[in-house]
Amino acid sequence: MWTTNIGQNNIAPSGVRKEKYMLNIGKIEEGFVLDHIPAGKAMRIYHYLGLDKLDCPVAIIKNARSNAMGKKDILKVECDINSLNMDVLAFIDRNITINVIKGGEIVEKRKVPLPKMIRGVMKCSNPRCITYTETNLPQIFYLADEQKEIYRCKYCDEKYEETDAEKFI
Repeated sequence: MWTTNIGQNNIAPSGVRKEKYMLNIGKIEEGFVLDHIPAGKAMRIYHYLGLDKLDCPVAIIKNARSNAMGKKDILKVECDINSLNMDVLAFIDRNITINVIKGGEIVEKRKVPLPKMIRGVMKCSNPRCITYTETNLPQIFYLADEQKEIYRCKYCDEKYEETDAEKFI
């Protein structure tokens, strides 16, 4: 069972002071846990993975305390990891780890490499790109420079900038 602290002053949401107020999140038998997600990015991952369309248990922990990161988000999902496209994780942050759970135990820890292509995650910022007029075309970006983590639009070669984050689909 997962246990995590809620609140910083040991006061439960009901207003009752407690020695330790804990949130218990049950153990999963088959699934995965995404850890080391930068604080505030769990909901973006939730939508990109299509978890909102699946009928499976999902626990989202936002702003959990972390010695290494200060604050982090965690996603705990009880479904087959092979049914999801996890490529977007490394694009969001290369430090996200995937803990694969089988039989209630962690059987594998994975790091995800940067995907060679990203489809349907971000929009091209070039107003002359064909994707502006042909809205049925999928937004596709390819990895142009792995060292610098640079992605470019497949159609017009426009460079994706980190400042374009509000242009996510």
